Amino acid sequence: MSRDSGAVEDWEPVCRVAELEVARGVAALVHGQSVAIFRIDEETVYALANHDPFAKQSVLARGIVGERDGIPFVASPVHRHAFDLRTGHCLEDAHMSVAAYDVKILEGVVLIGHRKRAAA
Repeated sequence: MSRDSGAVEDWEPVCRVAELEVARGVAALVHGQSVAIFRIDEETVYALANHDPFAKQSVLARGIVGERDGIPFVASPVHRHAFDLRTGHCLEDAHMSVAAYDVKILEGVVLIGHRKRAAA
């Protein structure tokens, strides 16, 4: 979760953190894209593209949230592929990933930024 400052127009308010259930996902339209948003605990929220590249469906928000070897993930409800909530990388197939978005919480409101840049 990013707590960086940025231009206000770069961050889209989505909902209040209190409205999100822990370990559940919700879908929202952010910057014109379907984004899956996941609250992990009281102050940790992640956002990934909602599109499962294996199933070719927008279903990740309905996935199962868990942790594997310290990595928070969401497993697609279709084929159960797990995606790292921090980076969007698939845990079973290193060649596949989904976009991950910057997230910050300001005064109890979840703000989604733009796609994170892939690590070199």
